[in-house]
Amino acid sequence: MSNRKTLKYIVLILSIVFVLLPAPNLSDTMAEGSGKLVYVIPIEREVERGLEAFLKRTTDDAIEAHADHIIFEIDTPGGRVDSAGQIASILQNIKIPTTSFIVNEALSAGSYIALNTNNIYFKPHATMGASGVITGDGNAANLKAQSAWLAAMRSAAESQGRDPLYAAAMADESIDLAEYGAPEGKFLTLGPQEAVEVGYAEGIVHHQVELLDALGLANATIVETEPTFAEEVARFLTHPTVIPILLSVASIGLIVELYSPGFGVAGGMGILSLLLFFYGHIVAGLAGMEAILLLIIGIVLIIVEFFIPGGIVGLLGVGAVIGSLFMSGYDIGHMAFSISVAFIVAVVIAIVLYKRIGLDKGLFRHVILKDQTLTELGYVSSANRLELIGLEGVAITSLRPSGIGKFDDEQLDIVSEGNFIEKGKEIKIIKVEGVRVVVREIQ
Repeated sequence: MSNRKTLKYIVLILSIVFVLLPAPNLSDTMAEGSGKLVYVIPIEREVERGLEAFLKRTTDDAIEAHADHIIFEIDTPGGRVDSAGQIASILQNIKIPTTSFIVNEALSAGSYIALNTNNIYFKPHATMGASGVITGDGNAANLKAQSAWLAAMRSAAESQGRDPLYAAAMADESIDLAEYGAPEGKFLTLGPQEAVEVGYAEGIVHHQVELLDALGLANATIVETEPTFAEEVARFLTHPTVIPILLSVASIGLIVELYSPGFGVAGGMGILSLLLFFYGHIVAGLAGMEAILLLIIGIVLIIVEFFIPGGIVGLLGVGAVIGSLFMSGYDIGHMAFSISVAFIVAVVIAIVLYKRIGLDKGLFRHVILKDQTLTELGYVSSANRLELIGLEGVAITSLRPSGIGKFDDEQLDIVSEGNFIEKGKEIKIIKVEGVRVVVREIQ
């Protein structure tokens, strides 16, 4: 074998070995002192459970990589209080130094998240505050919820050595801080200069490079994190507005499919909507395998109901499906609202289709008996002897009100109109209804 061929084989073998060798662990080299490792994690859009799942994954990655610092770039109008509380728990348990870099706004739940980090830096035009608790319909939450949220804001500020007064003013409009543009009746919102003045910000920087320099991390290795495609989809699918829409589309699709021959677009849309609901909640860490198992059991029971009449199995199936939805939801109240909306939509669609199509189409044609035993089709339960009407005879037994009468040598079971008729009285047939022959006494 020539030297050129030998060299080719050596290069090929070395290439394969290089590919198969594990990549060097960057975190190990950082831990040995060759530099600093900084994770930059964005907190964008609304605060909800999808964001919580993303932050849990990325902070765990930073801890496993032995990062020296975590920077949270915040630009959020706020969101769910419960999700903010879970995110705060994640931040409080991190032993790595953390910094909030408010690039635009950290309002409502966003301000609470920032208060749970060790440092806060502002861009020149960023804002932080306006943290009153608002319900889904735009009204102030009840006093109990407001009190709990106010205590959480104070606690977050105190945990990082900040004056809790300003955190309380962000959530309590009764606190008068007119010198900072928040007189009584208005929530406090801090700008960069005000935040630095009250000790809520360590400084004002224009960009990430300037921030790293202020933190003494100018030469650090930066790891920019981004939500995966699955996490982005999950954040959309678990949005409080999207959930009732998904469930409504699922109910519409499945109801329409009952009136459609075969399996078509409507049924596909219904099943796809349900799959998207559970997919989003699984990725967001809200739904577990127990919810999926309960859903499968429910669907099987509903299918079995079409072959075992009675209704009990079907009701159990519907209950199992609804139970799986509740198990997947992050808020029982919101899930109850979403299911109620889907149920109302399903009922309306079912009524409209029933009036327009009836029950002789689609799946219903297999489970509903449409045949009728009509006389025109040859079904006769008994002879209707209308020719007896008008015949006169004698009651051979007393009628109380039923008895026996004789008419032209034929004895018949008869019944009076309701009155008593003595034996031997003359009677007349006035009505024949199947086997029921009605007579009247001849006066």
